[in-house]
Amino acid sequence: MKEVVTFLQENPVQFLATVGRDGKAKCRPFMFALERERKLWFCTNNQKDVYKDMQKNPYIEVSVSSPQYAWIRLNGKATFVNQMEVKKACIEEIPLVKKLYKTADNPIFEVFYLADAKAVLADFMGNPPKQYTL
Repeated sequence: MKEVVTFLQENPVQFLATVGRDGKAKCRPFMFALERERKLWFCTNNQKDVYKDMQKNPYIEVSVSSPQYAWIRLNGKATFVNQMEVKKACIEEIPLVKKLYKTADNPIFEVFYLADAKAVLADFMGNPPKQYTL
């Protein structure tokens, strides 16, 4: 878990892929929020298409590469919960989230974790991929 979290934190703009409500692939820039309770948490706005897409089909994949040509693929089921402790942590620890949502009780602010998450860390240098079940 630690290696996955560190990689996501060191490469803060990831790309999140969903199946859109139109049945077509969608990919958007996204940010990992934090790790709590051995879960990888993200946040979004319930007015956005990405939220609506995940409500219809919660299976997503996140990917990002580093300047050193390493990359991660992380997938799982986006599981939305109204967990105020996680919302507060996101607001307190991530300045951009605080700027966007102001308070943890903002009605459009949503948090989700990846259930049944799996990650692959690999690189273009020929090293064997590392696989994780999180």
